[in-house]
Amino acid sequence: MKKHFKLLVMVLMLVLTAAAAGCGDKGQAADNSDGVSGSLTAAGSTALQPLVEQAAKQYMTKNIKAQITVQGGGSGTGLTQVTQGGADIGNSDIFAEEKSGIDATQLVDTRVCVVGMAAVVNPGVTIDNLTKAQLIDIFTGKTTNWKEVGGSDQKIVIINRAKGSGTRATFKSFALDGKEEAKGMEEDSSGLVRKIVKETPGAISYLALSYLDGSVKPIKLDGKDPNKENITSGAYPVWAYEHMYTKGQPEGLKKAFLDYMLTPEVQGDMVVKLGYIPVTEMKIERDAKGNVTTK
Repeated sequence: MKKHFKLLVMVLMLVLTAAAAGCGDKGQAADNSDGVSGSLTAAGSTALQPLVEQAAKQYMTKNIKAQITVQGGGSGTGLTQVTQGGADIGNSDIFAEEKSGIDATQLVDTRVCVVGMAAVVNPGVTIDNLTKAQLIDIFTGKTTNWKEVGGSDQKIVIINRAKGSGTRATFKSFALDGKEEAKGMEEDSSGLVRKIVKETPGAISYLALSYLDGSVKPIKLDGKDPNKENITSGAYPVWAYEHMYTKGQPEGLKKAFLDYMLTPEVQGDMVVKLGYIPVTEMKIERDAKGNVTTK
């Protein structure tokens, strides 16, 4: 009887061990679903940074052998670093062809979404709409007080992004018609711009819509709200593709992560929740020279 009991115990232990091993294999497969490993760095656009950071975090949860580091620095930095080998992926709000000193023929472009950009003001500023002419006069320094555009008697404080910023380049091209901005405070990151505008009476700057959290006030342009409907139709002109560039065709982890950026999990969920627009929803297209055509 004791013999039979010991045998039964041994059999049960073998069964439980095999089951545990099987579960472990399944868990590992789930945690490394793409079968890729290694590390990569994606750097550049701070407008795109929130999306890439969240996607990277989600991707690494599913692929435990992958390590993805996401850095800001601006579109110019991203394009320069990916060209020189300092980053594996260069995130940019602008086409590589628009950046001087960059050989765009070396780079492969993956467009992951569209982002709208808006002029934003301190919540205490009383106006909520500007014509393009008024906006240009403000940012070129011709208009220096809010009372000149229907607001209260308060000095206008201009805050710009740094020269290498793709957000700045996009805003300058499509909101200011390429006019040179007046000298003012310059900041490297969208998050810091938002904080300064929130805390500075009379302040005006510009942000990607993905950074609007209610702490600053977006401004209509010629009566058009900076929203998805107006951007996709072409009624609101200040928007940009979000590019993720690689030097040459992406392979390994780079390809796997860029493929993941285009999956329904990212495009149908993260992109929308974070305030971006899927490229597929655009009714218009824009090329590197700024020419717009209807799809």
